[in-house]
Amino acid sequence: MRMTGENSSGNSEITMDDVKNLIKKKDDIEEQIKAYYDVLEDQGVGVEGPLVDAEGFPRADVNLYQIRTARHNISCLQNDHKAIMAEIEEALHKLHAREKAKRERDEAEAHVEAMEQQVTLPPPFARVDAVTQGSPACRAGLSVGDEVTEFGSVNTQNFQNLQNIAAVVQHSEGVSFGSNPLVEQ
Repeated sequence: MRMTGENSSGNSEITMDDVKNLIKKKDDIEEQIKAYYDVLEDQGVGVEGPLVDAEGFPRADVNLYQIRTARHNISCLQNDHKAIMAEIEEALHKLHAREKAKRERDEAEAHVEAMEQQVTLPPPFARVDAVTQGSPACRAGLSVGDEVTEFGSVNTQNFQNLQNIAAVVQHSEGVSFGSNPLVEQ
């Protein structure tokens, strides 16, 4: 009992509806099997109970045709059940593999997008040549070779000369800064 139509090809997309349809078929098969077991129970025999009496003659107290038909149908339906369970398993594997691949692809795209949107620092407008021990620059974490991209209100866009930085320092004398100058180390 294989999937038919467009779902039987390896390239087709398995959907949740396909899986639900397979599960419905499985449930229908299980109902039929139960109905045939009920027939056997009503007759007072099981799947393997004897259909002949102690002398080897067919039992007269049971409907032999109905029992043999029920046993045969149970056997066939159990094979169908096994096949549909294999189909459900395969469909679930495909469905989850596709979802996993989609999730990984989405995560990769999000990562690439985040990397593209990542803020790049503007080009530096000054390089630190010397830092005196104990100075505010030293306490701010500046070290020789650092490149300054922003200092207070001075940045690459409005920097003209070092007088701009001196003006920011003079206006900030005695003021504690919460953050360091923006530097590339």
